[in-house]
Amino acid sequence: MDIRRYLQEKKEIVDAALERYLPKKEEFTLNLHKAIQHSLFAGGKRIRPILSIASFEAVGGKGERILPFACALEMIHTYSLIHDDLPALDNDDYRRGKPTCHKVFGEAIAILAGDGLLTEAFRLMTNQPPGDFRSSDGGVILDLVNEVAQAAGVSGMVGGQVVDVESEGKGVDLPTVQYIHARKTGAMILASVRVGAKLGGAKGEILNALTRYGESVGLAFQVVDDILNVEGEAALMGKKTGSDLFRGKATYPSVLGLEESKKKGRELVRMAVDALKPFGPEADPLREIARFVAAREY
Repeated sequence: MDIRRYLQEKKEIVDAALERYLPKKEEFTLNLHKAIQHSLFAGGKRIRPILSIASFEAVGGKGERILPFACALEMIHTYSLIHDDLPALDNDDYRRGKPTCHKVFGEAIAILAGDGLLTEAFRLMTNQPPGDFRSSDGGVILDLVNEVAQAAGVSGMVGGQVVDVESEGKGVDLPTVQYIHARKTGAMILASVRVGAKLGGAKGEILNALTRYGESVGLAFQVVDDILNVEGEAALMGKKTGSDLFRGKATYPSVLGLEESKKKGRELVRMAVDALKPFGPEADPLREIARFVAAREY
């Protein structure tokens, strides 16, 4: 299959749904809406919502029931990027070649835009017809919301970010890097896969297989990001190798070196694809997304 075409088609579906789901603009909060739009439509690939859609469809899910959850996952991801970019954290001026939210709208509005996106995500996931919470579906929805909350919260993304911040400038070991990556990035990617699977009715060994896939592809995504960051910095500074550029940062290259990190990334992608052996062609998008993650390395 043409994975780039698939990703573009699903991205357009997610973008259109996000436009529909965002609250209506109000005069008194116009800057807040502008800040949310600025960050939410800054050119992201929508990997998390697309993973949830692909997982949902792989287990036989039909229709648009997945879209509110897919969009909520992207809202949470965008909130985390807005807050990551703030001076108190990464202090970034640009993201995806565009000025970061706080550079355009100021720190206060950027913080509130992130807060708004996080809260809207949970409103969107629970914005179901009243009867749904009294039916069997209600238990599924509550379970999904709980799973996303755990992945985004203290035991997931936020916890990973805290350890990442506290590890800055220190010598870190491999278990620390694994802890950070599994939570800061991996938790929300795993949740994206599991949310789609659960909403599609997956249970037992099928859900376990997709969980193994999500764990492997989530970690692979961050390992490859680490590699790209090092090689990008090396190219920018005119060096042949970037391994020395990230000493003191909690990354795979900082503890394993560049070549071993590349090997680890390829191994994780293989593990992700192997986890999908119980599936046929219906899981091809998930397989190709994993390979697409690895291909970003070269």
